[in-house]
Amino acid sequence: MSVASRLKKKKREADHALSKRLSPARFNHYVPGTRKSLARVYSEELSWWSDLDENVLGFVFRDVHDDDYGWQILLRDRAGRFRSVNLEVSLRSEEYATVGLRNEIARVLEKGNLAEQGSQGDEPNEPVDLLRVPADADAAKLHPYFKILLETPARVPARAVVKEIGPWLAPSDPHFVHEFQFKQFDQRLWELYLWAAFRELGFDITHLEAPDFMCRAPGIEFSVEATTVAPSIAGPLAAHPEPKTYDEMKEFLANYMPMKFGSALFSKLNKKDAQGRRYWERDDTKDKPFVLALADFHKQADQDGPGSMTFTQSALWPYLYGQRVDWKMVDGQLIVSAVKNENHAFGEKVIPSGFFDQPGTENISAVLFSNAGTLAKFDRMGVVAGFAAPDHTYMRMGFRLNPDPNAVMGIPFAEDVSSVDYTEFWSDELQIFHNPNAKIPLKHDWLSGLTQFYFAEGEQRSIIPDHHVWASNTLIMTHMPPNKPAGEV
Repeated sequence: MSVASRLKKKKREADHALSKRLSPARFNHYVPGTRKSLARVYSEELSWWSDLDENVLGFVFRDVHDDDYGWQILLRDRAGRFRSVNLEVSLRSEEYATVGLRNEIARVLEKGNLAEQGSQGDEPNEPVDLLRVPADADAAKLHPYFKILLETPARVPARAVVKEIGPWLAPSDPHFVHEFQFKQFDQRLWELYLWAAFRELGFDITHLEAPDFMCRAPGIEFSVEATTVAPSIAGPLAAHPEPKTYDEMKEFLANYMPMKFGSALFSKLNKKDAQGRRYWERDDTKDKPFVLALADFHKQADQDGPGSMTFTQSALWPYLYGQRVDWKMVDGQLIVSAVKNENHAFGEKVIPSGFFDQPGTENISAVLFSNAGTLAKFDRMGVVAGFAAPDHTYMRMGFRLNPDPNAVMGIPFAEDVSSVDYTEFWSDELQIFHNPNAKIPLKHDWLSGLTQFYFAEGEQRSIIPDHHVWASNTLIMTHMPPNKPAGEV
């Protein structure tokens, strides 16, 4: 080997010592809003890299049309978002592209001043920082769940996730940060969850004044308004049932919860802006599918019993379609039939069943639901990305889809979230309920990979991926030092 070759090899080894491979989950954590939907169509990501301090990111990809390779470098812009600053294409092999990427990471580090290299010139003057509390704020008025997020050592992974998502939010709603911190934590966390899930599914997101999101991908465009079921403080629903037996829970889900869901959905259905336009009648949204995204926060987990998100979803399908599902076992085979619901009654209040059959609902293409838009989800996604709090273990227990056609309940599981074999995605728990009467239907293949429900020819029908989680709880365990006195934290 010539002297020049030896020096070249030595330089390459020195350069490559400055970079490391990242897991897909770790890389995805840093780039929640970076990828464009069109890029997903034309390229396939193959490997993910960073410098040793994870200030410079990069990935190797294959052009699926030309069947050649390339790499791309990302740095934080002045708002704190990782964005592309350099790329090379039309390379002959994955190995050649990988060498080029690692050489470029070293060159970027050698050049220095990463802030200047990452500047794009289009950053907002005031980036969104969801965790920064104004200096003059009254800390006593912070929302109790925001305080848990901000101050609890075990919530390190959730803070890491929120920190990366925040700068991607357009400041279209000047009240978002204040409401997240002080008044409407659940509602705003639900919107953050939806944003992350839609981005993961490959959509470009535009933040509208109303509704909340416009989701776009090649050949796809639909709008989404987020809403939540909140506690009732007045009226007949303020007398919240506390079901203890199976029959009491059945009654609760058959009557009380449909009213709670209906109240949240109808408030959005009937809402108008100053010009008298409903969500689907505005310039950005008309003639496009419109989706209501619903979450249940009407009863919290710190009250007696589990949080409502874990079990009330079973009341939504019968209310939306005006049908309940009866089942029986005949000779070892599960027989399922749909039975028409006429109404739901609680106390003196009675409402008709079948939200999708009510006047005006034909303008709603579908209802999206998840029981996972909570801090626990943000914690788990942070742990999967490698940001678990030291001396803590995160366990998840729940029920997954049982593929047995005769199954009447899901498959129970209990898993260590920090295990190298554990995987989780933002959209795992999403459920989409298609409106059979929609003027502008939401196409099923637009949200392929999600659990989807629809009603056709008098029958319940569904598309449920194997990975779907019906419900779960997350247990966070703190490791106590040996010989520490009892009661000390």
